[in-house]
Amino acid sequence: MIGGFQNIAKIPELKKRIFFTFVMLAVYRVGCHIPTPGVDGAALAAFFSQREGSLFGLFDMFSGGALRQMSVMALGIMPYISASIILELLTVVIPHLEKLKKEGEQGRRKITQYTRYGTVILSIIQGFGIAVGLENMSPPGVGAPIVPAGGWGFRLLTVITLTAGTSFLMWLGEQITERGIGNGISLIIFAGIVARFPAAVGKTFELVRHDELSAFFMLLVLALMIAVVGVIVFVERGQRRIPVQYAKRVVGRRMYGGQSTHLPLRVNTAGVIPPIFASSIIMFPATIANFLSAERFPWLQQIVSFLSPGHVVYNLIYVGFIFFFCYFYTAIHFNPVDVADNMKKYGGFIPGIRPGKNSAEYIDRVLTRITFFGAIYVSAICVLPQILIYQLNVPFYFGGTALLIVVGVAMDTTNQIESHMLTRHYEGFMKKGFIRAR
Repeated sequence: MIGGFQNIAKIPELKKRIFFTFVMLAVYRVGCHIPTPGVDGAALAAFFSQREGSLFGLFDMFSGGALRQMSVMALGIMPYISASIILELLTVVIPHLEKLKKEGEQGRRKITQYTRYGTVILSIIQGFGIAVGLENMSPPGVGAPIVPAGGWGFRLLTVITLTAGTSFLMWLGEQITERGIGNGISLIIFAGIVARFPAAVGKTFELVRHDELSAFFMLLVLALMIAVVGVIVFVERGQRRIPVQYAKRVVGRRMYGGQSTHLPLRVNTAGVIPPIFASSIIMFPATIANFLSAERFPWLQQIVSFLSPGHVVYNLIYVGFIFFFCYFYTAIHFNPVDVADNMKKYGGFIPGIRPGKNSAEYIDRVLTRITFFGAIYVSAICVLPQILIYQLNVPFYFGGTALLIVVGVAMDTTNQIESHMLTRHYEGFMKKGFIRAR
């Protein structure tokens, strides 16, 4: 492993790419501490401390703490992710987008352009909503409003500031993807989550030092965390390989085909999309309830208590939504009919299965079975932190969604570095075996 890191310094291009990535991420972290004009930081911090476990906490996690500080990058990269997901869903129902998706590089650039426009539109809408919401917020016990001087001037300034911050982040992510190493958007989310790790570790040591938690118990939790990371790595690399045989065919004077290969189906095809969507939907009532009076709407407060993290009803609904979105997103992301048609077009077939419709049905049946186990895996990873926090009172600061993102992005980035090193005839990080892409 040490020799693998030493080989990185021997490849000038790879070294420049890694250095450029670190510089861009440093710029992002600096931007997270530049405040938006017209907001009282102390009152805003009091507001967030009273609303842990709501939709604000989820968005704050993906923004790297920028939303809690209401910095110029408070919206984070979430508008871009939302626009990407919306366009991917629209690809199924809009023939023009489906045609662009099949046109290769040219179509991909056009879809990326549409995604940028969608990001700006969503940023303007969310920025205006945040500006209006901040004007109407006054945390109990503080006395001071979050926005001392509201009005259309503040709203317009906030919309422009937050939209510019998200657009800059989007550009930053694209620059990292093109000139750095790894996927830029994923690395920005990764950096935002990991940036909170030192404070979490420091708080844990404070609890141990003040005898609020025993050192032995924290060692057990640490061992459990390592085991969970190992399970995530193992399952994310897991594939169900369907054997595919290509028949020999003669084109001109040359003979093509005749080789055996396989069709890899990932156990967790949907990735981290299901827990993100599930958390957003369940936390929405709690977020709405924060703006309503408990005296006027007691029934809503009762519902919110059932939908609070750690409650049995919350966990059951959370798991149900994860299962639903695992199957839903997999069905959109992977089309067995297109895969079977492409195999048939190039003379490929699954041994023992007729090409065409029968092959599509077989692939769909296999994908349905492995998606079931993938949904169980995602549900277990996401529910485990809530059991530790709310049932065992363990300061497990990284939720399941954050853990999936951190480990997944780390594996993908390591795989890209490994590919650069192997391309230039250097050994990778592992002398035996290799790091397989997800």
